[in-house]
Amino acid sequence: MTRKTVRIAMNGVTGRMGYRQHLVRSILAIRDQGGLDLGDGTVLWPEPVLLGRREHALKALAEKHGLDHWSTDLDAVLADDTIGVYFDAQVTSAREDALRKAIAAGKHVYTEKPTATGLAGALELARLAREKGIKHGVVQDKIFLPGLLKLKRLIDGGFFGRILSVRGEFGYWVFEGDWQGAQRPSWNYRAEDGGGIVVDMFPHWEYVLHELFGRVTSVQALTATHIPQRWDENGKPYDATADDAAYGIFELDGGAIAQINSSWAVRVHRDELVEFQVDGTEGSAVAGLRSCRVQHRSATPKPVWNPDIPATEVFRDQWQEVPANQEFDNGFKAQWELFLKHVHAGADYHWDLLAGARGVQLAELGLKSSAEGRRVEVPEIAL
Repeated sequence: MTRKTVRIAMNGVTGRMGYRQHLVRSILAIRDQGGLDLGDGTVLWPEPVLLGRREHALKALAEKHGLDHWSTDLDAVLADDTIGVYFDAQVTSAREDALRKAIAAGKHVYTEKPTATGLAGALELARLAREKGIKHGVVQDKIFLPGLLKLKRLIDGGFFGRILSVRGEFGYWVFEGDWQGAQRPSWNYRAEDGGGIVVDMFPHWEYVLHELFGRVTSVQALTATHIPQRWDENGKPYDATADDAAYGIFELDGGAIAQINSSWAVRVHRDELVEFQVDGTEGSAVAGLRSCRVQHRSATPKPVWNPDIPATEVFRDQWQEVPANQEFDNGFKAQWELFLKHVHAGADYHWDLLAGARGVQLAELGLKSSAEGRRVEVPEIAL
């Protein structure tokens, strides 16, 4: 085996997602397994270069994990010819400019979403990347998780017949920050800092719907700021100017209808923090991030509505668990491996900056729909 080192500038690793999912559970996990086997006698060895604004935090992370390279100087890192890949997990408002710089420097780019604060910027990033001839990818982690992989297996196997509808429930109670600390950073609740659940979650729903069920052709959304005041990381109150809940209806190419509720002001009465129920002519399924249960047409009971007597059926017991039938890796790590194989071995990969732009488009049109109180068409985009 020949070991090839690939140096990756990782910007935003002091944040929750950048650190836990991308540095520890993806890049360092690939190192822990001995590198990434490309199948041609070459093993890729990822060498992270930590980037961020807080020097003390970067230094502490590097020391904790035995890493040698970190910097607060983005321009200097991008000027380093030994660095081949730039990754971005910064706050949304800082991402577009950094990605532009990385593309101009000729780095392959891999980034969290949303890729930009507006569709025009997201499309421009995709155009710039194409013109520069670099490889580019956008994190679309949920379709790599066990529950949705099982759901895709059902779709590919024709389990549902004609798919009629998709109903999604996502969210949990994010504490306001006064008497208990919030689980999410305060910028998430300030529109001026790029916050809001539509900007955060509609890009997820775009790729989940697009990949599994069909392109979104229209959106009708209603947003709300249910909790108008929150407390920041220093215990100071602030006005929440961004939406913390969104209720969306999405028409899909092929005729299916999706309804997805997203909220940071809801208490969980589900088996998982996100669940999707898919109903088709031949069967139904309920998928979370890890589990997936089904009820086939042939095993569907015949409930009778009678409000005068207690329910005698335990409806959840009438569903069957879908077996794993394989080992599932961490979803973020799995997509990192695909992207690195794309960059260094030419493997197929379509979760690119144009796919990321579709997510930005849906968020933008979802906010437009809510502001104008109407259904909005979602046109196809292309470069």
